[in-house]
This record gives sequence, C-alpha cells and structure tokens, in this order.
Amino acid sequence: MNSRTFRLLAILFLLFAGALPAVAGTLSGTVRNGTTGAVVPNQDVILIQLQGGMQSAGTFRSDAQGRYTMDHPAIGQAPVLVRVQYRGVNYHQNVPPGQATADIQVFESTPSFDAVHVFQRIIVLQPNGAVLLMGEEFSVHNESKPPVAVFKEDGSFLFDLPAGGELGQVSAAGPSGMPLVQGTIDKGKGRFAIAYPMRPGENNVRVSYQFPYAKNEATIRLTSPYAAQRVVLIVPPTMTIKGAGFTPSGTEQGFNLFSRDTVPANTPFEFSISGTAPPPSEQPAQPSMPSEAGAPQPGAEIATLPGRLDHLKWVLLGGFAALLALGAIFLWRRPIPHAVPAATVAKAAAPKSSPAKASEADAVVAQVMESASRSATQNLEAIKDTLFRLELRRQAGTISEDEYARELASTQQKLRELLG
Repeated sequence: MNSRTFRLLAILFLLFAGALPAVAGTLSGTVRNGTTGAVVPNQDVILIQLQGGMQSAGTFRSDAQGRYTMDHPAIGQAPVLVRVQYRGVNYHQNVPPGQATADIQVFESTPSFDAVHVFQRIIVLQPNGAVLLMGEEFSVHNESKPPVAVFKEDGSFLFDLPAGGELGQVSAAGPSGMPLVQGTIDKGKGRFAIAYPMRPGENNVRVSYQFPYAKNEATIRLTSPYAAQRVVLIVPPTMTIKGAGFTPSGTEQGFNLFSRDTVPANTPFEFSISGTAPPPSEQPAQPSMPSEAGAPQPGAEIATLPGRLDHLKWVLLGGFAALLALGAIFLWRRPIPHAVPAATVAKAAAPKSSPAKASEADAVVAQVMESASRSATQNLEAIKDTLFRLELRRQAGTISEDEYARELASTQQKLRELLG
C-alpha cells in the first residue's frame, strides 16, 4: 500500500472507528539495535491504542533473544503502535490492521546535530478571514554513520515562528511515516523546540500556526537555526506573493508554488502576500491525484515535490497530526463488489468440463474483482478530495455551518455505502 492510500484510509478510519468489531489478535516481533545490529533483550514493549488519544493497552516483556509476543482485541482490527523506551528515548513502530509481526528498531543516541540537515522546508498558506493559516513541513535527513538517533531532552529540533504568529500544533514522524503530536518547549523570542529522536533516514516535523491578516495582506519574516537546501511556498491561485529569491515553480493540485534554493542558517527571509481565499465557484479543480511517482502538471517544475502536497493539505485543517496518526483499514476490510452481471456470475459458476474452461472462468472472476477494487479505490480518492475541499471552504468562511453539516453527512453516508 502506498503512503497516499495509508493517509487517506487513516482519515476514513477516524470517521467510523466506533463501529469496528473487536476480535482478539496476536502480535510478535523482535527488538533490535539499529546502531549495532544486535538484538536488545529484556525490554518493556508497550501496546498503544490510537483511538481515544494514544492509550496504553498493556506492557509486555521481550525475552533474552529480544523477542516479544502480545495478545489484545485491538491487534489486527485497528491500527496500533508499539513502543520501546531505550536509554530514555521512546521508539515507536506502527502496526496497521492485518499485520501480525512488528520488529522494533532502537538506536544509540547523540546530542550532536552534525550529521543532520534540512533538505526541504515547505510552507503552506491559506487565508481565513482576519488570520492567515500557515503550515510548515521540515524534511530532516539524518545521515549519521554508524546510524544513531539525534536526541536532546531540552530540544532535538528547533523552529521559529514569525513575530505575531500563534502556535497551533506540532507533530513529528520518523522514517516509518507515523506522525505523532509533540509537546513544545518555549525557548523564548519566538523559538520553540521538540524533544523528538531524529532517527537515521528521513524525518518530518510539521508545524501549524496562524498569523494576523488584516486587510487581506501581510509581510512575513521567517528564519531557521538550520540551513535549508530548498524553501517552497504553496498558496491558492487567488493570492499574490512577492519575495526576494523566490521564483514560480509551477502548480500542483490547483495551488501555486514558489521556491528558493539554499537558504543559510539563521538568515532571515521575508515575503509579502495578499489576496483572499477562492470563493466556492473558484475552488481549485478536482485534483488529478497523481501517484507518488506521478508526473506534475504540464509546465510545473516540481520534480522534488511529487505527492507532498497531498498530505500537506491536512496542515491547513489544524489537528492534522491526530488524523494522520491513525492507521489504514483497507487490508482489514476489502471492498466486495455488490453488483456482478448475472451472465458473468453464471459463466464463472458453470460446471468446468475442462482445464481450459476452468482457467477461462478464473480469469473472468479475477477481472471482475480487479475492476471492483479499482472502482473502490477511485471512490475513496473522490471522498478524500470532497472532505478536504469541504474543510477548506469552512475555514475560508465560504460555506455556512448548516450547509457544511449537510454536505459532511452526505459524504459520510457515501463512505458507509462504499464500505458496505
């Protein structure tokens, strides 16, 4: 399953998690040190249920070979996390429905940031009345050799808010891609930190906040204690941006992109922005939803951004990390075709007088199932898009609460029908 489908179905699971049945399941795996390659014996392995705010569902103990086994009704039926605290640092592994094994990797740690760099900083802007909703994602690469986690109790990663910015929520994700909401440490003068272990590979830190936007215009001055190879601004097409060093970089899913390469550490940069959110009649057209490896729209110069905007949309919604922290249900409950043509059923079920006819019938059934699966995936993508645009219109103030409630209820009903 690709990461786009994982994020989509995580949101759908949130809407209907209350209706899931509970059947006991078993999970097993091994705790291993990613720095040394050795197993880690006698560790407490904590099972965490995501529904209801990351509640501990039990603590289990690994044996002398680092192996653990746990039983719980949530395992296999709902997405869960398993956690190991190693040398004072928490390491998580996500377990989607249907998965019965999960190895947990821990690392030796260092407070040094020398082997870590910010590859890309993406900033999404969306007006909402007198405020500007802003979401940022820092793509943080840990290239330490041997591989170690970068961790400091007083803040492993620092970030700054512009003067006047009001912090919303912060989440962080390691190479496993499971974002977790983070507590913040106020360092003063608009600087904050999170105590999150930056594991070897790509990590992501996502920050949401709002900024005053009187008279539909603002000048924003930003900085960072880390150098960034690239900074990208993403705005609706009805907004205008001017900033030294920023150049147009095409469009993706109806939003305009502007980029600037090689921004040094502790070097302020600023840009001016004006305009309002698109009215309902000018909302971005239905996105084409390219795959993770899909090509951008004609004329776009965003080779390093495929698929990024799809999950950054949730930055605009506030509380995106809680949504993304839930798992997929696609493997748990595969869509079943509700209407198969009678002729096809008869052909597939007819007595098989020869291997050739049996093979032909099998091919027909496989074709029907493939078509049904493809149709279900397309429907899920459409529902995801509808939910996103609905929330965007609500935050932009272009839809009444009554209309929002009606359209949300209608979309949820379509989802119920799709899931059967």
